[in-house]
Amino acid sequence: MRKGEQTRLEIIRKAAPIFNQKGYDGAALSDLMQATGLEKGGIYRHFESKQELAGEAFDHAWKLAMDARFAGTHEIPNTVDRLKQIILNFRGKRTGVVPGGCPLLNTAIDCDDGNPQLRAKARQALSSWLRRLEAIIEEGKRRGEVRSAIDSAELAMLIVSTLEGSVMIRRLQKKDGPLDLACDHLVEHLETKVRARQSKVGTRKS
Repeated sequence: MRKGEQTRLEIIRKAAPIFNQKGYDGAALSDLMQATGLEKGGIYRHFESKQELAGEAFDHAWKLAMDARFAGTHEIPNTVDRLKQIILNFRGKRTGVVPGGCPLLNTAIDCDDGNPQLRAKARQALSSWLRRLEAIIEEGKRRGEVRSAIDSAELAMLIVSTLEGSVMIRRLQKKDGPLDLACDHLVEHLETKVRARQSKVGTRKS
């Protein structure tokens, strides 16, 4: 990787927490300069605008968040257990990945009708979150581990909206209760309503 590309990636990495914590309007150029150790010209030599840098920073933060949420799930053989681990990852790894919390929630709130480019980024991120869950659920249905009557899109939306919504309430109340309650509810739902049960003769049924 050439030095210019390395510098660009380093700017993105250091700018991501600033945008995630302060939002687009709140992230001042002075904050970005202090974090990167570069002057204005040094930053904008690699980006055409603050808008471009904010978009790249969001993509970086979102990738880190998604990697954390799906960490260790590929080694789990059963689909429902994999979904449960994603939920536990969401609860256990919500902090420390990118300072400021969930990039999707932060960006969606920050750019609501005020920044169409970043709003489009947030919508794309939500779609990727949902599609990835849907793919796991569909695989579980094919393998007989998820009940055949389950609507994959609806279950994915239930998981995402419950988790993301609980984070917002947790922030307002400044306590973990809402997130813990949401995660416990989803785990119970997966066990009682989603997991396919094996018959006594060893075949699976929905």
